[in-house]
Parts: sequence; structure tokens; C-alpha cells
Amino acid sequence: MILRVVRNGLFLLVSWAACCLPASAVPSFAELRAAYSESDAVLLARDGRPLHSKRIDMTQRRLPWTRIEDVSPTLLRALLASEDRKFYEHAGVDWSAAAAGAWRNLWNTRTRGASTLSMQLVGLLDEFASEEAQRRGRRSVAQKLSQAAGALWLEQRWKKDEILEAYLNLAGFRGEMVGVAAMSRGLFGKWPDGLDERESALAAALLRSPGASPKIVATRACGVLQAMAQMKRGAVADCAGLDGLARLALSGGLRDQAGWLGAEQSPGLAPHLAQKLLTQPGERLRSTLDADLQRFAGASLQRQLHDIVRQNAEDGALLVIDNGSGEVLAWVGSSGALSDAPEVDGVTALRQAGSTLKPFLYALAFERRDLTAASLLDDSPLAVTTSNGLYVPQNYAPQYRGWVSARMALGGSLNVPAVRTLVRVGPDVLRDRLHAFGFKSLTENGDYYGFSLALGSADVSLLMLANAYRTLANGGQWSPLRVTKGEGAPCTEGGCSGVFGGPAQRAAAAAPVFIVADILADRAARVGTFGLESWLATPYWSAVKTGTSKDMRDNWCIGFSPRYTVAVWVGNAAGEAMHDVSGVSGAAPVWREVMDWLQRGGTTPALAKPPPVGVKRQPIRFEPPGKISEAARQEWFIAGTGMSVVRLAEPTSLAHIAYPGQGTIIALDPDIPPERQRVALQLSGQPGPGWQWRIDAQPSGSAASEVLWRPSPGKHRLALVEANGHELEAIHFEVRALKGKRAK
Repeated sequence: MILRVVRNGLFLLVSWAACCLPASAVPSFAELRAAYSESDAVLLARDGRPLHSKRIDMTQRRLPWTRIEDVSPTLLRALLASEDRKFYEHAGVDWSAAAAGAWRNLWNTRTRGASTLSMQLVGLLDEFASEEAQRRGRRSVAQKLSQAAGALWLEQRWKKDEILEAYLNLAGFRGEMVGVAAMSRGLFGKWPDGLDERESALAAALLRSPGASPKIVATRACGVLQAMAQMKRGAVADCAGLDGLARLALSGGLRDQAGWLGAEQSPGLAPHLAQKLLTQPGERLRSTLDADLQRFAGASLQRQLHDIVRQNAEDGALLVIDNGSGEVLAWVGSSGALSDAPEVDGVTALRQAGSTLKPFLYALAFERRDLTAASLLDDSPLAVTTSNGLYVPQNYAPQYRGWVSARMALGGSLNVPAVRTLVRVGPDVLRDRLHAFGFKSLTENGDYYGFSLALGSADVSLLMLANAYRTLANGGQWSPLRVTKGEGAPCTEGGCSGVFGGPAQRAAAAAPVFIVADILADRAARVGTFGLESWLATPYWSAVKTGTSKDMRDNWCIGFSPRYTVAVWVGNAAGEAMHDVSGVSGAAPVWREVMDWLQRGGTTPALAKPPPVGVKRQPIRFEPPGKISEAARQEWFIAGTGMSVVRLAEPTSLAHIAYPGQGTIIALDPDIPPERQRVALQLSGQPGPGWQWRIDAQPSGSAASEVLWRPSPGKHRLALVEANGHELEAIHFEVRALKGKRAK
């Protein structure tokens, strides 16, 4: 009689409260689904396949929303047996259980709660919407009444299956694990549709006491199994082995080693790009990466590093770009488990460029018409005067070849001819050109890098190199790279929207870039250094360059076909030197494998692009044959620079400024009268006809005779010009007046 009175009173009170609830008190099922987010963000390939997941929310572990159709039926039975046996009979509140619970609470009798799943869900929705609700802990009587009212309101608007589904996705099971998917993956290493009866019972037991010991959980799970057996009428509960299963599951012993999402949902293919791009919990960001190519590229890099691990090479990185769109198709930042520093992104890390900068130097010299591809350069010992003393470059191979054409010098990656070319062009001019190609890491002026810039002494990233070579593939037109679809702001140190670089611009004229690309694709031009058959010799058209930094700390292989650019770095993240590993033996095998993979399925091999306007091809020969070892051939020229015969007499014009050297500081002697002090302007060889000196744009005498210039304090520019006024070379130096007893 008393319980009936309590029940009726509760019914009236809760019904009145439910009628007074505002329409927005509880969200709709669709609104909840839209507001839910998993704790991880997932980077997707261009076709929508998962590539990598990154945890964003560190407070809870929530996995993707699980539909009720994807939950094991045994777990649903265990849930109802444990929490709400009359779930399909009541309309949100079990009045008899609520009245009994209220009466026992009145007399302070310890008993299990009378909250239905619908009432519990109202509380979970409150916690989901409010952090304050999560801090309140145990609910008061007033809050219980409000929860019951919300349950009545909820049942009028939600389907029963929607209530079950929402409850399973919002309930906390143990520690940070929220939702049935996180529980199932975290405890049993499987998805919810695969839970068996004993696993389901353990899961249901955790809902009451998420932090209980394995023994207590196993005891309660046995009670759940017994309740499930009663619901089946005649079934017998088997609790054998629950203790061991509980200990193993709660200790993480059953967790999938492939991760919370599993190898299929999170294959771990692009950790470094995911780290840059993913910022929001539940985000599923579609990238430009090709999942199959990403997997193949990573495997190819690891295979090569396995082969050379005894040569102290353990790290590598790789980038593949679509030349036309600028979309990044593969981004492999490290060798993964082979590396001692797998978190370091080798795509963006700065390393010495080695010989990979030479194509940009020669393109600049061709564009300035300082050289043509047929111009002869002296490959012999060289010492260049600089402000820091003599700079003596060495070739990669110990021998010198004498007079070689610019084509053979670039194709064979000869160091001394490259330095001779930079002496003529000037470090400042090359630095500015490299900046235009996207090498923003070159923050100092040309004097800072000096003539060693020709050999790649500056630090650059694989990302910069790849896009610079893509610019060569695109005829000198530079544009930013993309790793996501759609528009976005450029990536910075503070974050990334998927765009690397600023607005598109022309970095170089199309004609000299075409000639450089033709040289890099010329197997005959590199035969002296690399041989006819090497990893660089593809059966389809491709232009490629290798590079090795000082002491073999880094080696590179970057090249392009008409459609793709592939860039590879091999080395050590800590900067340790490798043992006898060059660009052609370290990075080139990976470059070739990936480039071949990109060409698969093509009906015809990739062909060279047609020449741009302003370029012509004509036959040339070299004289005298006894001193020039190059055979007659067809050569490309920028319009107006062509020749049919290249004579050794012409290269004497390649003498350069020997003194003052680039960046030289000359101190006036305070003990000698200023009017009696002179600086001798010196050349490294015989000048050409009509060559002149110019200091600060003023004529200063003939380069064919001795010129003694009277120095004046300040910064000066010394230029060497031809008879027609064309500037061959320029350097900057400074004169300083020192204080002394005779200084005036």
C-alpha cells in the first residue's frame, strides 16, 4: 500500500516535470549524432581510404559512432539483463522499481539504483553537453527527478533502438574508454559485433563500477551471465574462466597491437603529414595522397635502407608530386621502425643540398647568356680567393677531365666547372634565383654562402627541392604544393591548411630551363660519372639529378617525368656520416622503383615535352679534336646564342676575377699616405679582346694591362665587362680606413 502511494506520487511529480520541460531540454537523436565526435582525427587518402589517425582529445578515448546493428546481440542482452530488464515494457521510468528505491533511500538502505537506461541516457546527454555535469558526480534526489522527467520526454520522441544506440556510444566503461567501440577495442581487441557472451558480461559489469578490480568485475559478470540465463528460461550460466579473462582484458593483454582503430582503419601510413594537418577531434580530412603509392613508396624506402644498414644509413624520406596540379601523392617522412628518430619529418628537415642545386646555377648562366650548353669549361685544379682565404673545390672523383662542355659538366655533376660558373654569375645572383625557386631557407645574402653555394653548401628541405625540380618540369613556372583538396592559406610553423608556399610566379625563363632538363635526361652526358647503365637510366623520358653532402651525411635523388616529380633523401636524422653511400647508390634505387611504379600500365613510354619558343637545335663540333674529347652532336641553344663550331680558343674568355675576391675587406695602412696606396686588379687568366674593369659602374681601365686602383673607404662593386658592355662577372668588396698616427 505504501509503495503504491509512493509510486503514484512519483508518477504525478515526474509527469508534471516532464510537461514543463522546454522543447530543447534533450536533443534529438539526429542532433546527438551530428554533435558526437571521436577523440581521434583521421587523415584520408584521395579516394577516402584511411591513412593515419591522430589522437586529439586526451581526456577521453572515443572511437567512431557504432550503430546498434553493429553491436553483438549478446552484448545487448547483457546490457538489458544488467541495467534494465523491463526496457521494452516501460515508457522511460520503471515506476515500481523507482518507488522501491525511493522507499529504501528514505530509510538509508543500501540498494541498487532504479534508473532505467532511458534515465541514465538523460544523465549521459547532460554530461555530453556540459563539463560541469561531469564534475557533479553522484546525483541528488532533485536531479534524479529531473532525469526521470527527461526520460519520459525522451521516450516520446526517440525510438527504443535509438536510446540503446546512444547509450552504448556515450557510456563510460573503464578509465578513459567511452563508448562501446572504445571498450571493445581497448579491452578485447575487436569491434563490438564480435563480442561473445562472456566478454559481453564483463562489459556490462563495468557499467556499474568502471574502476573495480578484475576480481570484482568477474564476480559481477557472473551475476550478469546468471541474469541472462534466467531471461532465456532454462539456460545455465557458465562462469568458468571469467577471473582470468577479466585480468587479461583489464590489463590490456587482449588489445590489438595495430592500435585502437586497427590496421584497416588506421594503417599508419602518413604519420608526419597527419601530425601537420589534423587538429580537430573527429576530423576526417581527405588529402591528396594516393594510398597505394604511399604504401609502396614507404616499403621501397625500407627495403633499400635494409640493404645499406651496414653502411650506417637508417633514415630516409620521399615525396611524389603531380607536376600539373601540384598535389602531393606520397609523403614518407621517415623509415619508421628502422629509425632512431622516427618522429623527425625528413621531408621538411633542413639538410645540405649537395649537387642538387647545380641545375639552377646552369639555368641561370644560360639565361644570362654567360654560357650555352656547348660552352667549354675548364675542369682542372682551381683556387678562388675569398675573404676567408682560398676556396679550393674538389671533384667527387679524384681525376680532372680538362675542357668539357657545360652539358657534360652538369650531366656528370663536375664540381670545379660549377664553381667556375658561379664565379662568373656571382653568389648573390644565384641566391636570389634559388629564392625564386622556393628555397626560402636561404635567408642570408650570397656572400654568406660564397662560391660553395654552387656545390650545395646551403641547407634546404626535400620539400623545397621537390617543388623546385617540379618547377623545372613545368618550364620555370613555380606554384605552391597541395596536400588537401580545396583552397587554403599557406602552411606555417603554427599550423597547416594543406598549401605549401605562396602565390604562383615565374622563377626562370622557359628556354634555359628546357635545356637544363634536356641535359638531366641525357644518358650520354652523365656516362663519364655514372656509366651508361645505372639507376638513373630509365626506359622512358625522365630528368634526374643526384647529390651528396659533405662527408656523405646526406644523399639525394630528385627527378621528374613529364607528369610526376619524385624526390628521395637518404641519411641519418642525427646527421651522422654514412659509409660509402652516394646519391646514386643510396637514394637513386628508391627513386627508380617509385618512378617505375608511376609509369606502370602506360601504353607508351613517357616522352619529352616539345621545346618552348626561343629554343633551336643545331649540329655542333668541337675543335681541336685532340684537346676536346667530345664528339659532334646536336645541341640546343637559346635563340641568338647558337654556334656550329666550338673552338678551344674561346674558353680563354672564362678567366675570372682573382683579386679582390668576393667579400674581401681591404684595410688602408694608416702609416702610408692615402694617395700612395693602390690595389692591383687581377684576373685568373688571359682576358678576352676589349675586356674592361668597372668599379662602382665607372670605367677603371683595360683588363689586358695592369690596373692599380686608388682605394677609397666604403663598399664597392668590381665588374668585368666585355667590349660590348656585357657584364661577365661582378664581386663586392670593402675598403676600411684604420686609425693611426698618420691617418688624415
